[in-house]
Amino acid sequence: MPKVISRSTISSSAEASATTSATAALRTYYCLCGEFILVIDKTLSNLPRRTTDNAIILRSKDTDSAKACVFKLNAKEVGAVLVERPNGLERQFRYNCPRCNLLVAYQNERPPTRNAPFVYIVSGALSLIQGQVPDDAFDGEEEHMQE
Repeated sequence: MPKVISRSTISSSAEASATTSATAALRTYYCLCGEFILVIDKTLSNLPRRTTDNAIILRSKDTDSAKACVFKLNAKEVGAVLVERPNGLERQFRYNCPRCNLLVAYQNERPPTRNAPFVYIVSGALSLIQGQVPDDAFDGEEEHMQE
């Protein structure tokens, strides 16, 4: 019987320095029903908001002064609507949760999401913790209940 000779190499990465991809944490956000909706490289609370409706602004295209967010939106396209704003009408191409059909995002240009310079996440629609209602989910509801 022939002799078996094994040549093994043991490699360990415990002492290796962290790479930029290892330090960049991705965050996952969920709909109120618990469905996975968004993976992004930034925390939503640190992103700017629109003054018109307090929606979170995701930059989807690079410009000279700002870099685009890296994100994946898991929502279904449901078409366009016109929304009345103080300065006129705004056309929104909307995205709903694939499970419960809740409005979670919109953009001002035709889908896909990378066509528009910005994608807007509806205020209070997403939570960082699955099954937990975000603090701003019912903002503005008091005004409607008094009417």
